[in-house]
Amino acid sequence: MPSHATHAPVTYRAMSEEDVPAAYELSQSLRWPHRAEDWQFILRLGSGFVAEEAGVVIGTGLCWKQGQQASLGMIIVSPSHQGKGIGGELMGLVLEALGDRCTLLNATPAGQPLYERLGFVATGTINQHQGTMNAVDPVALAAGESLRPFAPGDIEKIVELGNRATGMSRGEVLKSLLAVGETVVLERNGEAVGFSVMRRFGRGNAIGPVVAPDSERAKALIACWSGACTGSFVRVDVTGTSALQDWLAQAGLVQVDTVVAMARHGVPTADSALKQFAIISQALC
Repeated sequence: MPSHATHAPVTYRAMSEEDVPAAYELSQSLRWPHRAEDWQFILRLGSGFVAEEAGVVIGTGLCWKQGQQASLGMIIVSPSHQGKGIGGELMGLVLEALGDRCTLLNATPAGQPLYERLGFVATGTINQHQGTMNAVDPVALAAGESLRPFAPGDIEKIVELGNRATGMSRGEVLKSLLAVGETVVLERNGEAVGFSVMRRFGRGNAIGPVVAPDSERAKALIACWSGACTGSFVRVDVTGTSALQDWLAQAGLVQVDTVVAMARHGVPTADSALKQFAIISQALC
């Protein structure tokens, strides 16, 4: 009698902290840079779902609610299970959890058509820069401007700046980020008008978000990390309109990828006098 191979059904459930080791192994199989600690950090800030087959995690999808806005990401399917609709099922679960919130994601050009069918529209691009950081000269600031280390009393002001620059309610995300990273504040006549955060991520350090009034101040907020990062691996993801690409390349952080920034149910309304030049990550945005 011929034997017929049978496959266990794929099931879906909420993701928990216990799934982090399996999620980490899954992302490693696709050569994503996330450490187990990076998974733990993003899962604590949001929620997600896993796809399982015979008790083995073969897919993930996460989302992060930020007031009436949200972002989603970490849509991963095991290479041996791709092309079977698992990613679409995970997306459906995440979108159902988010409801009618204005939702952001960053898509590969290959994934863009799928997201367009789900109601997402392209809003710009994000350029991934990384490499071994060179020594960078400090960027001259105007009279009355200076950089200084973050102090605990800055938290609410940084949240305000982050909210204004993105049009999102970023309190929980930014407070958690400030707790794990190092932060520099840009002051103008004694008032905070920008900031940047550096944290451990993936192969080395990540710089972001970088919030500033203009690109020269954004450069200053990135260059200030040169002393701590020269000779080490650094990643920074900047908007396609940042005007920082050539300057970053000179700093040793070359552009290695571009993704499409997309939004569903509208686009957050940001303050035109302030801009997020570098995002936190392609998942958290």
